[in-house]
Amino acid sequence: MDARGFALFDTAIGRCAIAWSEAGLIGVQLPEATDALAERRLARRFPGAASGPPGEAAAAAIARIQAFLAGAIEDDFTSLPLDESGVGAFERAVYRETRAIPAGQTSTYGAIATALGDVRESRRVGQALGRNPWPIVIPCHRVTGAGGWIGGFSAPGGRGTKLKLLELEGALAAETLPLFAPAAPHS
Repeated sequence: MDARGFALFDTAIGRCAIAWSEAGLIGVQLPEATDALAERRLARRFPGAASGPPGEAAAAAIARIQAFLAGAIEDDFTSLPLDESGVGAFERAVYRETRAIPAGQTSTYGAIATALGDVRESRRVGQALGRNPWPIVIPCHRVTGAGGWIGGFSAPGGRGTKLKLLELEGALAAETLPLFAPAAPHS
């Protein structure tokens, strides 16, 4: 990767952004309402990163994210280098477990906490995923609550964005899709 910087780029779900350092990706950002909002958020999240053209490695990461969001879901992004210097040990462990969830599948906060050694850490897993600097690359959208509860999503668009990503991957049960959703009771 090149010196610290960021760039906005178009995808099938809207204008996303990527931030990088010499060590790897420092962040991915899902679409904001405007480019100005996206750039302000990037400047807050990644102080010292300047808007600029991506170098070869960042451009390759952008192309892979664009392809994924256009439906080429077979990319697991595990070969993309991440700059984890701003991430704690517990978060790195959560992100490692989350990165292993294949496209089209989901896991739960409790399952990840159990894999890390203590199901009682489920809430902490959710908090770590809420701070995930690399949505899509670390597929936090694939983590749900117990019993089919979709859970939250801290990226722009919230749960709606999470549902779009799960639908793109074919990870939603038919009854959760709009066509098959149960009708609302009449008042």
